[in-house]
Amino acid sequence: MTVDSTAAARTPRKRTAAKKSAKKSPGAGTPDLVQLLSPEGERVENAAHAEYAAFVEDITAEELRGLYRDMVLTRRFDAEATSLQRQGELGLWASLLGQEAAQIGSGRATRDDDYVFPTYREHGVAWCRGVDPTNLLGMFRGVNNGGWDPNSNNFHLYTIVIGSQTLHATGYAMGVAKDGADSAVIAYFGDGASSQGDVAESFTFSAVYNAPVVFFCQNNQWAISEPTEKQTRVPLYQRAQGYGFPGVRVDGNDVLACLAVTKWALERARRGEGPTLVEAFTYRMGAHTTSDDPTKYRADEEREAWEAKDPILRLRTYLESQTDTDEGFFAELETESEALGLRVREAVRAMPDPDRMAIFENAYADGHSLVDEERAQFAAYQASFTDAEGGN
Repeated sequence: MTVDSTAAARTPRKRTAAKKSAKKSPGAGTPDLVQLLSPEGERVENAAHAEYAAFVEDITAEELRGLYRDMVLTRRFDAEATSLQRQGELGLWASLLGQEAAQIGSGRATRDDDYVFPTYREHGVAWCRGVDPTNLLGMFRGVNNGGWDPNSNNFHLYTIVIGSQTLHATGYAMGVAKDGADSAVIAYFGDGASSQGDVAESFTFSAVYNAPVVFFCQNNQWAISEPTEKQTRVPLYQRAQGYGFPGVRVDGNDVLACLAVTKWALERARRGEGPTLVEAFTYRMGAHTTSDDPTKYRADEEREAWEAKDPILRLRTYLESQTDTDEGFFAELETESEALGLRVREAVRAMPDPDRMAIFENAYADGHSLVDEERAQFAAYQASFTDAEGGN
């Protein structure tokens, strides 16, 4: 592994004095931000948020350790994928570094019969849904078009087109309602996607048809190089009011708050009370993708401020101070983490190259003359290399 990705994958250690004094980010500590676990790893009591807190009131130490394990292993997998891309094993990678709490908290709030529509960064949600991490990498290596059966885990294939999955989720949720099922649908998207027309249409249709869908927006502050303040004049969660359904802003680095609020929103949907917009206020610690350089558009001080609110560190602090979790747990998890990295590395390198002609096979169900023509042209192009090698 490279040095930077190794550091990102390490299990967080004790908090330092320098990190404690880091400046707060916009929105932190405001009354409209649902927070149940502070950046210092302490439980937060707020009567205004009691309705959400009730959903994690009886959470056990073992369940908390499970959430911590989920976040650590997801971060380790993500770091390994980033390293593999830098080594030329993947064509591209979209890191979730810093967003583990938003994804694990919301992902663990879902039931098996709920259906999830992700973007291309929901590696933690995929983990919660039982999708093998190695299956996420085939598309980024260019060997398949997805890598898993969506119906096996009720987890749709990754969506690269920005915002379109919210329309898919809304239509699916409308179908769920017509079928009379008591399951719910959740759609993930980023703050940048919230500016897309597809998302606006999804809000309209879901509200009018009272669709059982939760829109989970991970506001990581940057739509590639475009900051949130250049996208909206009001907090994103407030947009829901204009469509006639609730919006909630949650501390996206607080796994307990994300778990609680998402459970609340999914229960609303299952009861037939319609859609909810959840804005997870978090931060993208890394680049938008491995083709991006965030140092070109944001300051180091901003990242340092958010490092003090690391979602894994705050839960570790709570586990160490308020539960019977000992160092043996963290040591075993470190070993498991390294084993996961090795398994992912070996699996990627063992992936067979795809049949280059297969790209033409699933464009049309009954075939098409233009596709046939393109297939023949591509076959001739490939053959030209074989002929050239034979002539040398």
